Amino acid sequence: MAAELTTHVLDTSREGPAEGVTVTLQRLDSDGDAETLADGTTNDDGRLDEPLLTPDEMEAGTYQLQFDVGDYYRRSETGSTFLETVPVRFVIEEPDEHYHVPLLLSPGGYTTYRGS
Repeated sequence: MAAELTTHVLDTSREGPAEGVTVTLQRLDSDGDAETLADGTTNDDGRLDEPLLTPDEMEAGTYQLQFDVGDYYRRSETGSTFLETVPVRFVIEEPDEHYHVPLLLSPGGYTTYRGS
């Protein structure tokens, strides 16, 4: 598998993909300042149409994905207003490897992991 950064969002309360979630990728410098590198919106499969980082863009460093879930939930049947933005901060140590960072979402919480 190519060295890329990808993500997807699953809504565990609906047992399926979360469509229409805006995802922003930022790189953090040593002072914690963030530079936005990419963004996109999840499709009907809960995935972005393109990788957040391509093989040529992969670099070691600290990154943050921001999942803007507030609008998603306000449009949903639950109408939950608890979560607005879910930040996931992680480190890419081996830029020649594939990094997949999924978000498992529910109205009252979330979890993430390094996927394959």
